[in-house]
Amino acid sequence: MPNIKSQKKRAMTNLKRNAIVSSEKSALKTAIKNVRKAVEAQDKAAAVEALNVAYTKLDQAVSSGIHHKNYAMRQKSRLSKAVNALN
Repeated sequence: MPNIKSQKKRAMTNLKRNAIVSSEKSALKTAIKNVRKAVEAQDKAAAVEALNVAYTKLDQAVSSGIHHKNYAMRQKSRLSKAVNALN
């Protein structure tokens, strides 16, 4: 445990930020998983709705610096291919 006041504050800030980042990552993974589930169930309407949510979560992850922009583009491409393959 740090003895310096600023380092104590920094440790607390790091814990709070870590909780926020892990929460956002988890929400993103859930959104992607929901798209994949809808595609497996052959439910086009649910897949499109889940895809819109996943797009939003991916964009938020990029803007907050959690993921790289190429990661988001790759995931968007894969998910949209899967949804467009539904007929």
